[in-house]
Amino acid sequence: MTNINEALAAKIEAVKQVLVSIAAEYDSATLASSYGAEDMVLMDLICKFAPEIEIFTLDTGRLPKETYEVMQAAKAHYNREVKVFFPDAAEVEAFVTQKGPNAFYDSVELRKQCCRIRKVKPLKRALAGQKAWLTGMRRSQAVTRIELPVSEWDEAFGLQKFSPLTDWSNGDVWAYIKAFGVPYNKLHDQGVASIGCAPCTRAITAGEDIRAGRWWWENPESKECGLHVKATKI
Repeated sequence: MTNINEALAAKIEAVKQVLVSIAAEYDSATLASSYGAEDMVLMDLICKFAPEIEIFTLDTGRLPKETYEVMQAAKAHYNREVKVFFPDAAEVEAFVTQKGPNAFYDSVELRKQCCRIRKVKPLKRALAGQKAWLTGMRRSQAVTRIELPVSEWDEAFGLQKFSPLTDWSNGDVWAYIKAFGVPYNKLHDQGVASIGCAPCTRAITAGEDIRAGRWWWENPESKECGLHVKATKI
């Protein structure tokens, strides 16, 4: 294997086995990709070992230009289809008209309403008909994810959810990207660790939590958009 240490090689092999097992056991499975570092690692591994697994992304309409750039770079690099889901235009129009374009800064409630329109509802459409979905979430990313298992039943969306990189460190992710020449979002070079919509993402400083740059005006315990929370059916 390329220049990586034994510990990372073992983690790669473990993820490979998870992906191969998902492809064999589920006739429809898909990766939800935000084109962040972890998702690019999974995209690379899926293309190598389990190409049957589909990949999709959510275009909220407020993404940074660097995210579109890595989307294009990944398409050229892997030459495979990534389905793109957009929010309902009428709902976006109504929210912006009634609340304003940056209302999400005003309260957690409005921020979650914006996320629901731009992310959660499109995700529900993306997962319709799927038996399993994969994410790039890791335990060390945030206090809301410290008990994240590799596999769990997602009650909100009614299917099995896999987080194959759950025990990977940030160092593991970047060692993989560098070793295998994986395309990545150049915002990471500017200190942005977790990338979402442009107005809700900022760079972090030394010692800050990886997701400190997401919705930085809120308390850490509320820093989920609704895609990855324990909830009743949506």
